[in-house]
Amino acid sequence: MQVRLKELYTSDVRPSLMKDRGYTNVMAVPKLEKVSVNMGVGDATQNIKLLDTAMEELAQITGQRPAQRRARKSIAAFKLREGMPIGATVTLRGARMYEFVDRLFNVALPRVRDFRGVPANAFDGRGNYTLGLKDQIIFHEIDYSKVEKLRGMNVTFVTTAKTDDESRLLLKGLGMPFRNQ
Repeated sequence: MQVRLKELYTSDVRPSLMKDRGYTNVMAVPKLEKVSVNMGVGDATQNIKLLDTAMEELAQITGQRPAQRRARKSIAAFKLREGMPIGATVTLRGARMYEFVDRLFNVALPRVRDFRGVPANAFDGRGNYTLGLKDQIIFHEIDYSKVEKLRGMNVTFVTTAKTDDESRLLLKGLGMPFRNQ
């Protein structure tokens, strides 16, 4: 099964990057390596059931079972002890990754209220981009009537690009709606 976004990359984005940047080898062209989706559930320190619903929602959104994340340090002010479960994460690769990115760019992000594009300055200096989402209901897989609490999540796009400019060109070619500055 060929994914639409993967076809776009191989037919349009990769050749245009090769021409613009002067790559001679196809393997040197930047590509999307993985997408990591993280959801922190700080309230899980009081009620562990909240983490179960968050993990269930993350599984519906990504189509993959999330891994539970545990606290690395104890913080008394937050009533947090080392080893307590406080979040969930999913790492997507291959066809599932391209399918999720396609749904994120074309279905979920346009559903954000007053959406004018994603910030163009959220790169880390090594070609990776992190996008923060305020709530999970922008994904059509989530039933709005069953949501107990709105939870945000971070979506990190890990690329093989060496610089932020290469990564920006790659993500823009794949359809990321960057904000006009």
